Amino acid sequence: MRAEAVRDWLAAHAEALDADDSQAAQVVPRLAAAGLFRLGVPKEFGGEGGIDDAVEAIAGVAEQSLAAAFSFWGQRAFIEYLLQSPNAALRERWLPALLDGTQAGATGLSNAMKFLGGIEALAIWARPSPHGAGWLLDGTVPWCTNLRADNFVTAVAVAREDGGAPLIVALPSDRAGLERSPDLDLIALRGSNTASLRIEGLAIDETDLLHADGKQFLPQARPAFLGLQCGMSIGLARAALEAATQRSGAGREVLEAPIEAQRQALREATEALHAGLLSLRFLAHPVELFRLRLALSEIVQQAVQLELQASGGRAYHRDQVSSFARHWREAAFVPIVTPSVTQLRGELLKHDARLRAAAAA
Repeated sequence: MRAEAVRDWLAAHAEALDADDSQAAQVVPRLAAAGLFRLGVPKEFGGEGGIDDAVEAIAGVAEQSLAAAFSFWGQRAFIEYLLQSPNAALRERWLPALLDGTQAGATGLSNAMKFLGGIEALAIWARPSPHGAGWLLDGTVPWCTNLRADNFVTAVAVAREDGGAPLIVALPSDRAGLERSPDLDLIALRGSNTASLRIEGLAIDETDLLHADGKQFLPQARPAFLGLQCGMSIGLARAALEAATQRSGAGREVLEAPIEAQRQALREATEALHAGLLSLRFLAHPVELFRLRLALSEIVQQAVQLELQASGGRAYHRDQVSSFARHWREAAFVPIVTPSVTQLRGELLKHDARLRAAAAA
């Protein structure tokens, strides 16, 4: 991480960020103050570095707190949507406040990414406005992170009643017809401002559009959506493997080889992720990114198991100072965040089936 003060604050509040919402409001402003949201943003928009720097920043936060990294990902993913949007006025409206942390950004496109893979229908519908240009929206977002209660903007994908291309829309929290639920009752990551949204008769027009054709925008945005998300797995795996090394004690000789094997696998996956994002290869070959996401998920599970084995019985004591219980809960989230491990495996099965059919033709 770039700012030692942020690292120290996250380390001091990691348990609270996992267990409750008492520190949730401080996460985005603190990350913004360290300049972390500017990484990977073009210089002309006030940023520096490349998308790989943004991934590494999320990983650095995840080493201390996956809840904070989850919020970071939501903020940075929305920033990426603005950067890739042809709507310059919308970018000018939202980007400065997102970069300085006075505005929270949320990626409500999990449903859209499932839609892109043919897994489920879009959950929000647009009907023509009876008052002239624009649309009225109805639907739900069952799960969305970084919804800071007093001030957020979220991206959603919307199916059109008239059968036109799906819309990608930016919805501000103060828009009439948008209702945020209380925070979801999660077993972990409770400081991530994660809630659901109910949308009823919400009016939008072309000025709210991130893109007028979701089928074009979603494949374009998917590498950053998924690549930035992988930063969470990278950071958690690094933290668990470091904890395993520090706690191995009498079992050092037994655990040294498997710990190093997972470190090497993590290095290779991380390097492949950076290379694919920087070269834009994942735009044409998304399956390669899917495989990396699956590999990183497996490395996280192995890393936390090694932390458990290295800690021994101490890991099961509530009165012992240990990161294991939190890492265990955090690791349970990695396989289910959209796109989930199950969804990605399904996509790979379909991909392999298409290859076999083409070879047989």
